[in-house]
Amino acid sequence: MNNNLFTALRAAFPKDLDAIAVESVISADISPSSSLSYSWRDLDRATAMMANLLKSLDLPKGARVAVQVEKSVEAMMLYLATLRAGYVFLPLNTAYQSAEIEYFVGNAEPSVVVCSPANFGWVSKIAFKAGTQNVFTLGDDRTGSLLDRAAHCSDQHTPAVCQADDLAAILYTSGTTGRSKGAMLSHNNLLSNAQVLKDYWGWQPNDVLIHALPIFHVHGLFVALHGALLNGSKMIWLSKFDSKIVVQKLPEATVFMGVPTLYVRLLAEAGLTKDAVRNMRLFVAGSAPLLLETFNLWQERTGHIILERYGMSETAMLTSNPYAAKDGERRGGTVGFPLPGVNLRVQDDEGATLPVSEIGGIQVQGPNIFKGYWRMPEKTAEEFTSDGYFKTGDVGKIDDRGYVTIVGRSKDLIISGGYNVYPAEIEGYINDMPGVSESAVIGVPHPDFGEVGVIALILKPGASLTAEAVLADLKAKLANFKIPKRCFVLQELPRNTMGKVQKNLLREQYKGLFA
Repeated sequence: MNNNLFTALRAAFPKDLDAIAVESVISADISPSSSLSYSWRDLDRATAMMANLLKSLDLPKGARVAVQVEKSVEAMMLYLATLRAGYVFLPLNTAYQSAEIEYFVGNAEPSVVVCSPANFGWVSKIAFKAGTQNVFTLGDDRTGSLLDRAAHCSDQHTPAVCQADDLAAILYTSGTTGRSKGAMLSHNNLLSNAQVLKDYWGWQPNDVLIHALPIFHVHGLFVALHGALLNGSKMIWLSKFDSKIVVQKLPEATVFMGVPTLYVRLLAEAGLTKDAVRNMRLFVAGSAPLLLETFNLWQERTGHIILERYGMSETAMLTSNPYAAKDGERRGGTVGFPLPGVNLRVQDDEGATLPVSEIGGIQVQGPNIFKGYWRMPEKTAEEFTSDGYFKTGDVGKIDDRGYVTIVGRSKDLIISGGYNVYPAEIEGYINDMPGVSESAVIGVPHPDFGEVGVIALILKPGASLTAEAVLADLKAKLANFKIPKRCFVLQELPRNTMGKVQKNLLREQYKGLFA
């Protein structure tokens, strides 16, 4: 039996391969030229040609294909082609800069790197220096050397035979020490999760998904994409989120998935009315905490109750509020119940399971849990309990009805606009700046992004570095979503008796900055 994830997704394609699989929306203009349609046959042929191109490169078994390109239907096809050919897909955030890419390429040692045409100069230097043999370009306008080369390949391809435990993807998730970790996800990890969500969220034959999320992380690449493909559902594809286009397209759709920031921006659109969502079946939110205010406003404005869920790069989806009324109500402020097949418990620091409503560390077990961190066996061992549960690093509780609530995150993780931001990584860059003695980066509430970073730092005697200069320096080195919104130069940082900086006091001090 072939356990290749692609074979399961391909088997779900509708019988009519000439039906539209993806409508790629180019602009809000309603003229025919404002969108481009791809049939299911197009997906099948294009992924076959790309898979044949990869196969022609004579790559080793388990070869990594690292991809940092703008979102496009062709980029999605490249992901499917990598699965089809039996290789390992490694998506990289388009905001990553050279220092970050250098680390990922050096650590993952990909056989193939695909980048945007505009970045070929500096990305190819990094890749070739690290020993990568093949560097291609792929633009978001259907240009680039990848498509040029694939055009000469056959459009017939038999999917590679994969075992359930074979690697399908590696997702890098920054560590609190500043060193990124590659979460290794198998074909079975991803397929089992997609199949559970297909049933739990009641996917229906006539569903149409608005895909407005990036495809370099779990939410857009796995949850949304696999959901639509495994159901044979058409996607309305937006290369970037645009609230006006989404509102315009809502009457043609039934499912929408977004991070809380997207819901906040949609609520600002006058066109978001009950009539606009008359055909919608499901709104899903995740990747960051959804404010109760947003949850309530959405219900009031649209008549729909957002379904909030919880997952991570290492696990895909873990919990979900109920879809069907028979399973319970959707409760704002919670992430619902553990999904079928997922075991979830809350434990204290000594490893004792806590009673109802007591707060502790969330641990999980199930077929969706990753295989470990790439080339980090010690770190992998450290993150699993002796009885096989993964320690998520999140802190939460389970109430008497079984609803899970995430109350915080260990290790000071900031989730800004749905993206994970790790203070230790940013602090490392700040502390290296001439004149900086020490810094602390904290997350504070923000009405649009959920949370944003704030820097508090102290200078060395005689230094004249300004807050503006610190932020400008960071912008040249890090992805934009990691850049803190404010910086404060202090005389001293609050500390406990052991000399450790008390970030909780800083969070309290600056919590009203963006209120």
